[in-house]
Amino acid sequence: MIADEALSWRPRHPTDLLQTVGVLRRGGGDPASARDASGAVWRATRTADGVATIRLSQPAFDELRCEAWGPGAAAAVAQAPELLGERDDPSGFEPQLPLLDDAHRRNPGLRIARSAQVFEALAAAILEQKVITLQAHDSWRRLVTKFGTPAPGPTPRPMRVVPSADEWRAIPSWEWHRAGVDPRRASTLQNAARYAGRLEEAVSMSAADAAARLTLMPGIGAWTAAEVAQRALGDADALSVGDYHLANYVGHALAGRDMSDDEMLETLAPWAGHRYRVVRLLGAAGVRGRPRRGPRMSFVDHRAI
Repeated sequence: MIADEALSWRPRHPTDLLQTVGVLRRGGGDPASARDASGAVWRATRTADGVATIRLSQPAFDELRCEAWGPGAAAAVAQAPELLGERDDPSGFEPQLPLLDDAHRRNPGLRIARSAQVFEALAAAILEQKVITLQAHDSWRRLVTKFGTPAPGPTPRPMRVVPSADEWRAIPSWEWHRAGVDPRRASTLQNAARYAGRLEEAVSMSAADAAARLTLMPGIGAWTAAEVAQRALGDADALSVGDYHLANYVGHALAGRDMSDDEMLETLAPWAGHRYRVVRLLGAAGVRGRPRRGPRMSFVDHRAI
């Protein structure tokens, strides 16, 4: 099937497709994301012009391609270079440590993606508040599958576009319950949906102003705002302070010990402007961080409550 719109380009710096956009996928069962047999990445999304499905491929190391279907195809193709890190600027990043220097050298194509879809990223981040990742991904899969829009185009498997703000608001209480989402997160997401238009304005704001706009919403704190900034705004400095595991992960990776959030911030201060990049590089290097012992976040089945 011929795409409605297509674009091929040579990125201004090395870009690895999978390393760059992999963070946008919400688990292996994400209805809005898929990979085909050739390794291309498919993504269903919304634009100002309507829904779209894009197919992202990398024909050569220095070439990227986006094909798109649906009423929002032209807008999705136009945004594809930014999605794949065109605005990411690693020029001021200094690894400083052998571990980071090696990771940076071995992963030259790791870019910070910028989806420019603030509410889409926010909805997923709210579902991930205070629960284990697998539980959040299961809720996301259930809700997007049931309330999302069928994705246009020749997708490699049935895919769904993430619900619009109005569609999130219309989900009844019992469906949140069936999806394992507690009333607090459901209320936070539905309340934010009322102001989705204002929240989308964050794409044109400074990092500080975008965080301030997001955290005006009840139930949205620094952690959630950072998770949105990392994916929707392409912020290479956005650090998920308050994360259940992150401070200890960074602490063990860089100092061999547990850390508090304040200690993590102090430790990462030399990389100001690139603190999220440091975390990504640690992950790309295969750093495991804290040994597997001690307390872990428990699975809470809200459907049984």
